[in-house]
Amino acid sequence: MPGLDVPFALLDRSRTRVGEPDAVAVRATVERARRVEELGYARFWVAEHHAVPGIASGSPAVLAAAVAARTHRIRVGSGGVMLPNHAPLVVAEQFAVLESLYPGRIDLGLGRSLGFSAPVREALGATRAGPEDFLRDVALVRAYLAGRGPVTARPVVTPAPPVFVLASGSGLTLAARAGLPVVVGGPALAGPAPLEPYRSTFDGGAEPVAGGPARPYVIVSANVMVAATRAMAEELLLPDAWAMAASRTTGAYPPLEDAAAVRRRRLTPKQRARVEQFYDQAIFGTPDEVGDALADLVRRTGAHEVMVTTSTYDRDDLARADASIARLFSA
Repeated sequence: MPGLDVPFALLDRSRTRVGEPDAVAVRATVERARRVEELGYARFWVAEHHAVPGIASGSPAVLAAAVAARTHRIRVGSGGVMLPNHAPLVVAEQFAVLESLYPGRIDLGLGRSLGFSAPVREALGATRAGPEDFLRDVALVRAYLAGRGPVTARPVVTPAPPVFVLASGSGLTLAARAGLPVVVGGPALAGPAPLEPYRSTFDGGAEPVAGGPARPYVIVSANVMVAATRAMAEELLLPDAWAMAASRTTGAYPPLEDAAAVRRRRLTPKQRARVEQFYDQAIFGTPDEVGDALADLVRRTGAHEVMVTTSTYDRDDLARADASIARLFSA
């Protein structure tokens, strides 16, 4: 099977494991970045989740700095910085520092999700969540990075790191209005031409400061798992599927536990439905099956890159999956 002819990237959310200190998950993120750089991945992005039991990465700028310090060539970025939680000037300064330290290797992905729960949102003081608020903040971040803000963000960097919008549904319209590349996944990729609204409304005349391209640019993101058989791949995804189902039905996003422990649980009908929904939106199976599915995804969306978000309980299994996915792009 010929390799997929697009770059491939990875989003690591620093997932925690049952009975394991959170710090282990953060260190494992850095080690995973070193490993996938050797496998040929183009980008390695880290996430922002605050006070979530199953996720240890609350500060993408700090974690990205650690990743960049331990790698040499791979692009490092945020998937993403959630603008409702931050002043645009502070975001620009953080990523200007990163770009100064690791020139030509830093990406700034921006999103507008609020905190996981009401107490977290209150702790963050996150209030600017509307679409127009987000567009205004994105414009301010870009202006600061380009040296055109109300004050001068320092260090001044030229060129500035590229800016991306993390989007789904209506967020695609916001990315188009901003004239920025988009990272999109999940239900937004359903249908024969899911990204046509983004392309047809893309503001190519937007001022191309701080990473704005002259044309639409799409990175598609998906949960991907490769194993010797489809059943094995399904088993490896079960810990993440259960965590997602639990978060939607109990309000708690738990640390990963092994698949055997998940199977011992007595899931409610709603939880079983959520697990099935997770599988419906994931891409998993043998190398040939996953390769065909990813090729179809790229064809349908016209994507320029693929970003995988693989998680499973056992980190040795995760390493093997990362290597198997890399072979799909380089075969």
